[in-house]
Amino acid sequence: MSTIVLSQQREGLAKAERVFAAFLVAPGLIVLFATTTGPLVYLVWNSLHEVNFSMPWITGFVGLEHYGHMLADGRFWESLRLTAIYTITSVALQLIIGLALALMVLRIPASQWLFRLIAILPIVLAPVVVGLYWRTLMLSPSFGMFDVFTAQIVGKSYNWLGHPTLALVSVILIHTWQWTPFAFLVLLASLASIPPDLYEAARIDRAGAIARFRYITLPLAWPATVTVIILSLIGGLRSFDLIWAMTRGGPGFTSDVIASVIYKQYQAGFYGLSTAGNVVLFLLVTAIILPLYSFLRRREVQL
Repeated sequence: MSTIVLSQQREGLAKAERVFAAFLVAPGLIVLFATTTGPLVYLVWNSLHEVNFSMPWITGFVGLEHYGHMLADGRFWESLRLTAIYTITSVALQLIIGLALALMVLRIPASQWLFRLIAILPIVLAPVVVGLYWRTLMLSPSFGMFDVFTAQIVGKSYNWLGHPTLALVSVILIHTWQWTPFAFLVLLASLASIPPDLYEAARIDRAGAIARFRYITLPLAWPATVTVIILSLIGGLRSFDLIWAMTRGGPGFTSDVIASVIYKQYQAGFYGLSTAGNVVLFLLVTAIILPLYSFLRRREVQL
């Protein structure tokens, strides 16, 4: 009889703990729903309607019409191609340069704090500020600091943001310049946590630098590498403010990524179409990140 009573008391205590835990979690879940899920549902709802604030009498339900217009628009597919080039190139450069810098700085333990401090500076700047700085002070034809330097070396001035190819290359490089320090700091922290004894044992076994990198550095730094890849991909796919501050998507449409096309549609008054573009962008990021994250995690286990 006492065993049954004791079991009932334990069940009652466990139930009370679950209720108390739910009570503690509920405010956070409500705030999370109100700030993320709720606006997302409202965004999808607006994408299915014709929304025009200047002419409210033409608003109404249009179903998937906005999505059909977007998929039939060649400009959308061109912006998708440019977004892919922009994102893949910048992520690859951030990862390669960040890893190379981390491996180099790791050999200078006495001055690591200085490199960490310098690396933080580009990250804390707003992308709009970075874009305006490079556009006005560094890449302006004839009097920009970078253009003056290249004119002295090559003997020719370039319109960096006015040339179709150079404009896209410029925004990719500036995006890489700003966010490579993030990859550097994450990878440096990961590499610094690897026990030196592993490398000493590998050297005793006469393992070369490539073998040490392949079998020690890469597997142990892989979780940090996955973090860098995922966050850099998200940042590249949704990049807007830096490009808008530097080129406005120009010249023409040669640096028009998906986010800038969506913003231009909003400026033109096509609110329903622009919200459909945001939904497509959200689905695109989700469709890329989730399978990639699963693949990278499986690769981590294999390593």
